[in-house]
Amino acid sequence: MLQNLLNFSPLGDRAVLIQLGTSIDESTHQLVRAVCARLDEDPIPGVVEYVPAFASVAVHYDPQRVPGAGLGSPHSRIVSALRAALSNVREGTVQPSPVVEIPVCYGGELGPDLEDVARAHDLSIDDVVGIHSGDEYLVYMVGFMPGFAYLGGLSERIATPRRSVPRTRVPAGTVGIGGSQTGVYPLESPGGWNLIGRTPQRMFLPEKEPPTRLEIGDRVRFHPITRAEYESMIAG
Repeated sequence: MLQNLLNFSPLGDRAVLIQLGTSIDESTHQLVRAVCARLDEDPIPGVVEYVPAFASVAVHYDPQRVPGAGLGSPHSRIVSALRAALSNVREGTVQPSPVVEIPVCYGGELGPDLEDVARAHDLSIDDVVGIHSGDEYLVYMVGFMPGFAYLGGLSERIATPRRSVPRTRVPAGTVGIGGSQTGVYPLESPGGWNLIGRTPQRMFLPEKEPPTRLEIGDRVRFHPITRAEYESMIAG
């Protein structure tokens, strides 16, 4: 059970941070997902929303809606409610998530840092593309901007430090490598990751529910496409 692993601390006067570990790994990730699943199944009065991260879940609440007024502070009451709701949560109870396939046109103007990544690891461009597209990745969390999924599982053979000088403009759909993680920029923004390709798929879809193509717990695979295929998908 998770009960002995839960560590509650105040996050301002309207949120509680549930700490579940201190490292980024799949075991801790499963604990995060188990807590989120229980909060969905057993809503707690007063809770406004929760935000999962690599090793924690931030629970935001409305102090005036937390039951038990006069029986302690809103923080103590919401923590008691959370402890009760999560008391019998077990690790490994979340359902497997789907595998999401993302097409990527690697290199050229769509992936201007691909050659640098290959050179840094004494690999060919084809090697980098094969390694990047040959692995399956896990969405550990979504943050930084709407729809930006942090993907774990990148091979150490192509793990590359962020650029020393970030770009002021990274186009939406660009696939990058930042340290031991990879991800897709859902919107145009500044960024310091190494850009190796671009997908024609939209990653942030505000008109849909949910509005993000990737969600925590999803598995992701990239598959290479040609520039002609990329242009055709963009046009279609």
